[in-house]
Amino acid sequence: MTFQPMKASEVTKKVFNKEELFILDVRNQDAFEDWKIEGDHFDYLNIPYFDLIDGVEDILDKIPSDKETLVVCAKEGSSVMVAEMLSEAGKDVYYFEGGMKAWSEHLEPVKVGDLKDGGAMYQFVRIGKGCLSYMVVSEGEAAIIDATRMTDVFTNFAKEKGVEIKHVFDTHLHADHISGGRKLAEQTGATYWLPPKDAGDVTFEYAALKDGNKVTVGNTAIDINALYSPGHTIGSTSFVVDDQYLLSGDILFIDSIGRPDLAGKAEDWVGDLRETLYSRYKELSEDLVVLPAHFMIIDELNEDGTVAEKLGTLFAENHGLNIEDEDKFRSMVTENLPPQPNAYQQIRETNMGKIIPEEEEQREMEIGPNRCAVR
Repeated sequence: MTFQPMKASEVTKKVFNKEELFILDVRNQDAFEDWKIEGDHFDYLNIPYFDLIDGVEDILDKIPSDKETLVVCAKEGSSVMVAEMLSEAGKDVYYFEGGMKAWSEHLEPVKVGDLKDGGAMYQFVRIGKGCLSYMVVSEGEAAIIDATRMTDVFTNFAKEKGVEIKHVFDTHLHADHISGGRKLAEQTGATYWLPPKDAGDVTFEYAALKDGNKVTVGNTAIDINALYSPGHTIGSTSFVVDDQYLLSGDILFIDSIGRPDLAGKAEDWVGDLRETLYSRYKELSEDLVVLPAHFMIIDELNEDGTVAEKLGTLFAENHGLNIEDEDKFRSMVTENLPPQPNAYQQIRETNMGKIIPEEEEQREMEIGPNRCAVR
């Protein structure tokens, strides 16, 4: 029998298409329970690699013959060894190329829709981490919003589309992942925009993104209007693009709302969060399509792989937008916070420019699930 690699892009397609997959995860139990490859029709078996060193005979009857089997580990090596043993025992299996490290870094570009006067909106789904980045394309120009540190994905995509990246935005100072915004701006000569209220401690120059800013991309009337919307951070800023899309950053998600505690200010910022969600967003058109900076669970993906929903639908169905009593909202937000993201303080300092970790250290800082939402 054979064993061969399966790439992160191939697994992502299986997630999008809701295909079946059997995953043998050979990481330690705590790592598996904290973070794993998720799919609607995926089945799992978690057996640590060290329990399989002497052979795989005890698990052969647990490996299905009617669906593809993928062996997963942290960095690839252990999964290759286990896959080889299973192959020698008569099983056709795959090993996950690059391991969970590759899963953390893979970005899948998906077209969200067309813009009114030409151009398009693209979403980059960081499937293993839950991060969402965006590219607005119009008349040979592009703007990037909430870029990850894997900037090659954006520059290669822009090259493929024949557009020049002119503007790069961060909706806020990120704490769960390292921003690629400043690096991308340096690589392309684009203007890097950041909300000044989140930039008090940064060590670099930036263009101040303030409420009422309008930045035109291309020759068509595509305005990225900054909408000051504090709550997740004090500077959090949303964008209304082309009167069609609301890029909500980490303020509003499809199935939840943003957490206000990543700078240690939960009690101070919960009022801002409510004001943004219940007043400022209420003034916007319910037909706007909400495009958040993260998704929490795989169920938030649409059939085409996008993460998007109309604002009116979220006001009707998102629990975080339907708590009338302000005290109940305050307790819900401050008492239902998941664990802090891994290394979030170091990530904040990296995004401020205070520290410059090596590439491998940056990878390790980001490993793990997305934790930007209230439960």
